[in-house]
Amino acid sequence: MTVQVPLAERALILAPVGRDSQIALMILNEAGYSGLVTPGLDSLCTELEQGAGLVVAAEALRGPELEALFLHLEQQPAWSDLPIVLLTHHGGQEQGPSSRLSDLLGNVTFLERPFHPATLVSMVSAALRGRRRQYEARDRLVDLSESERRLQSTLETLEQQVEERTAQLRHNEEALRQSQKMEAVGQLTGGIAHDFNNMLTGIIGSLELLRRRLARGRLDDLDSLIDLGVTSANRAASLTHRLLAFSRRQSLDSKAVQMNTLVLSMGELLQRSLNESIQLDMRLNDKLWVAEADPNQLESALLNLVINARDAMPDGGKLVVETSNQVLKREFTEAYSNLEPGDYVMLSVTDNGSGMPQSVINRAFDPFFTTKPIGQGTGLGLSMIYGFSKQSRGHVSIHSEIDEGTTVKLYLPRFRGEELSSPDSAIQQAPDALDGETVLIVEDDPAVRVLVCAVLGELGYAFVEAWDADSAVPILNSTQRIDLLISDVGLPGMNGRQLAEVGRQYRPGLKVLFITGYAEHAAVRGGFLDSGMQMITKPFTFDLLTAKVREMIKS
Repeated sequence: MTVQVPLAERALILAPVGRDSQIALMILNEAGYSGLVTPGLDSLCTELEQGAGLVVAAEALRGPELEALFLHLEQQPAWSDLPIVLLTHHGGQEQGPSSRLSDLLGNVTFLERPFHPATLVSMVSAALRGRRRQYEARDRLVDLSESERRLQSTLETLEQQVEERTAQLRHNEEALRQSQKMEAVGQLTGGIAHDFNNMLTGIIGSLELLRRRLARGRLDDLDSLIDLGVTSANRAASLTHRLLAFSRRQSLDSKAVQMNTLVLSMGELLQRSLNESIQLDMRLNDKLWVAEADPNQLESALLNLVINARDAMPDGGKLVVETSNQVLKREFTEAYSNLEPGDYVMLSVTDNGSGMPQSVINRAFDPFFTTKPIGQGTGLGLSMIYGFSKQSRGHVSIHSEIDEGTTVKLYLPRFRGEELSSPDSAIQQAPDALDGETVLIVEDDPAVRVLVCAVLGELGYAFVEAWDADSAVPILNSTQRIDLLISDVGLPGMNGRQLAEVGRQYRPGLKVLFITGYAEHAAVRGGFLDSGMQMITKPFTFDLLTAKVREMIKS
């Protein structure tokens, strides 16, 4: 039975002179090797394309056909180095042509004529063993390439799965965030609706009773109904201020504040807010820096903190109000987006009451979140303090332990101005108008406009009305006497601040009093108001309005 030898292990023999080729083939066949005699270089190159283990060739390779062999050898893959046994005459490998062929052909072994059959077989055997190792290297490269391809495919699959999983997680995260947002909005709107409905009931009910009694001619005990309506209205105003504070949209009048002086001035009020079983201890740093903040909002924040501490100590205890200087390092501030490293003035309120678990601390600044019984708190106190601190470029933190107590720390930036601004003195001017003083009132809400005009008219002021900036500009550009411009900030079209700029082009030095319920760009007054401008926020008392009008016109 004939054994089929793979083409890749056969010997190709090229020895056109004499009987070298037949002798070499016979020796190889007897040794069990497959061989093929090729009559010329062209046929040798053709057979090489089919596969070969080695080439046995005479040294007398000549002619331009060698270029084809050289090209074939150059184009071998990286794993292949075709072995060639070159038959030479005695000493032939020392000669120039053979040496040049050796350089050009690469893996060459010289065999001198006359050669012993065993020598030829030995050389062929060694060459084929080397060739097989080349094939093994090729197979390993193929396996590695296949493994690499499979690995690449696996990686691509994993990347796709990771992308899909990441997209799913982002979708789930967005859904969770939306759910939490809707829950927060629901809690917020529910709290607003509950509190506002109660306040509106007090306002509307007191007005209805006033109407009925006046219709019947009953004028007794009207003051109590008026007080009830005003109290409910003030509660509603306080609620909107707290909501704006939480959302960092309130209008702040930041200035230099001597915090120790502010705390001491509130001492009597704070003491009245506590019961006899609670001891108030003030620990004020006598070398305290000057803080930068809105003093009214700071007073409100301190009062809220003291009331919260009082409620945490129903059986009595000790309440400590402390001030100190703090230098916040970057290691601390980098965890908070709006907080910069630097000098801060700290106000802290500490109680030794019931304390809070971490789950409550995590939600303490949420609007309308409260652990107090129904009717004993709106849940807006801490949220207002949180918004106030952030809008003031400060920070607020809570530390609490169950049955140990709670400390709330409010950090406000150190004031860096040239000198302290003097506190506003009480306005003692007579509110009545003098010498035909005239006010231009620009307000898009008819009810507010009518009320402002009415109260100024009762005091003897002449007034001119406009409901928007477009109708106010021709008045400003006329010869009409105008001692003061009162304008809402949030007008339709051109806003109140832009109207003031136009007005000062026509009337340099025009005094402007802004009234605003909410204006995003007026949140920080220092960057909104120029000289000769002031601002009051809605809802305001008419005493405050008329006092401001008198003060600004007189100044």
